Amino acid sequence: MRRARPVLRAHPAGPSLRAHPAQPALRALHAEWTKLRTLPSSWLLLAATVALTFAVGTAAVSSVSTRECASAAACHEDTVKLALTGMWLGQAIVLVLGALSMGAEYGTGTVRTTLTAIPRRATVLVSKATVLAAATGIAAGTAILASLVTARWILPANGFTPEAGYPLLSLTDTPTLRAAFGSTLCLILIAFLGLGLAVLFRDSAAAITTGLGILYVVPLMSDLLGSPTWKDRLERWAPMPAGLAIRATKDLTRLPIGPWPGLGVLAAYALGVLLVGGAIFARRDV
Repeated sequence: MRRARPVLRAHPAGPSLRAHPAQPALRALHAEWTKLRTLPSSWLLLAATVALTFAVGTAAVSSVSTRECASAAACHEDTVKLALTGMWLGQAIVLVLGALSMGAEYGTGTVRTTLTAIPRRATVLVSKATVLAAATGIAAGTAILASLVTARWILPANGFTPEAGYPLLSLTDTPTLRAAFGSTLCLILIAFLGLGLAVLFRDSAAAITTGLGILYVVPLMSDLLGSPTWKDRLERWAPMPAGLAIRATKDLTRLPIGPWPGLGVLAAYALGVLLVGGAIFARRDV
């Protein structure tokens, strides 16, 4: 008689054969990075963020000198805030970048392909926000650093010298470092605002129009109203003036809202819109 052959029992797959729980998230991140780097408009907008933020800041620094003041010390100029003037324009560009990162998929219909490949919508949105934050942070940080370095070189020639009470701009100075880091966060949050609006409206044009209105039109209303009370309220609670308070390094007690509280107001708008948009995104068909 033949000896019975031993029964081979199937053992559980080893760690190398199991699907790692992080794999869907990594695939989603890789997919979003691929979309960003293969879309020409993304690189144009990132380059424009750097170039225009730097150009406007440099122009502002070059146009101001102590000659208009009774004395150099009497100018009371916040040179860090002056160097970061370009954020007024840079924020519009990153808003467009954020809106297009989602709105373009709705416009072309590729959002259906994305959701087929990665059904978990929260994973899609978190991955898109992560890639957007990284790209915006690099562009914004580059523009802000270049603006401060250039201002350090230009300002002394315009009379803003250490002898007159204006230390050379340096990231070793705590207020300057806070302004630089906070300004980078500010632009990332505005990109999130654009992304959240695009998720809500499913349309790039509607998201960009609404976002620009929130950023620029609302603060202009304070001048049109002619009421000091409402002007103060809008400067404290409107996202753009509140967020841009992070640039200030002098006379902070005179600001309508402090630097970090102001950034907190902007974060509440941006993350609030993104969370609401994400909740709706998770429940509707597309």
